[in-house]
Amino acid sequence: MTKTPYNKLIRDKIPEVLARQDKAAETSVLDVPEYKRRLLLKLVEEAQELAHAGSEKFVDELADVKEVCRAILIAFGISEEDLERVRIAKRAERGGFDKRLLLTAVTEPDA
Repeated sequence: MTKTPYNKLIRDKIPEVLARQDKAAETSVLDVPEYKRRLLLKLVEEAQELAHAGSEKFVDELADVKEVCRAILIAFGISEEDLERVRIAKRAERGGFDKRLLLTAVTEPDA
């Protein structure tokens, strides 16, 4: 038998998925502060996977990002409505990404 350490946050049903493959998962339950920290790390992990996904996996990876964002909202006690209100306010003040603008440089006056 080969034991591979992972130490990463996983979806709730992964132990059952592994059991169906005749693999034994060792898990522990995180305390709330560690869970929040791991969720933020998971968001980075999923965003990196999305950035490198080909067209055939893109929607799957985007769904993973959305699922982690949903879990973050719940863990941090943020409602969908509060998030949407902040998103709309930021869009009104700073705009969205519709124009596909790339900031290449900023010139400032000398002091």
